[in-house]
Amino acid sequence: MLQACLNGDRPRGSHSALPVTPQELAADAAAVADLGVTALHVHPRDTAGLEVLAGPEVATAVSVIRAAVPGVEIGVTTGAWIQPDPVRRAELVAGWAGLAAGRPDTASVNVHEDGWLAVCAALHAAGIGIELGVFHVQAAQALRANGFPAGSVRVLAEVQAGDSPEPLLDALSWSTLPILLHGEDDAAWPVFGAAMRLGLATRMGLEDTLHRPDHTPALGNADLIAAARAMLGIG
Repeated sequence: MLQACLNGDRPRGSHSALPVTPQELAADAAAVADLGVTALHVHPRDTAGLEVLAGPEVATAVSVIRAAVPGVEIGVTTGAWIQPDPVRRAELVAGWAGLAAGRPDTASVNVHEDGWLAVCAALHAAGIGIELGVFHVQAAQALRANGFPAGSVRVLAEVQAGDSPEPLLDALSWSTLPILLHGEDDAAWPVFGAAMRLGLATRMGLEDTLHRPDHTPALGNADLIAAARAMLGIG
């Protein structure tokens, strides 16, 4: 599985091709879908370009993307930096149940964040699959102690800058769910290579890096996905 992560929390202006609006996200979604991508991860924004968890903005982004790429899995974030209050964050996510065509297929929940279990419960009640973000060994241990929340579909093992994948993967060796291994910025391509060697699912896009494997600036998401496919031998 190769997932395309189209924008993340990068601010507008961090890259000339960074998609922010629903229409920009839909255009990039179509471009990477043409390259064979079947799963997306996006961070919906409001009209000011700020990340949001509010239902109307999430629904608009997801529905516009879905119209452009029907049948492609669309995932969003529930990051605590967007809404630090864990109770309010879970309430906002619970409101996604009624979004109809604007309801995401999956959403990521970071295990190290306060209130992660309540957010998982809200996603499951809304019929949305859960991607469990695990950033470090302590988070992997917490996940093992609590078990997989109902509705969990995969584990996102995110290797932090300067770390090697092995300690995190060792701490997740008990997992019965698929693991998607990825890194960000300087770690993005090295960890992509590790995922390729290990036969694990992975991801690529402007959320993770602004550069191609040769360190030259990427033209955009489709350029990064093309480079990723070339590394995988499916160019």
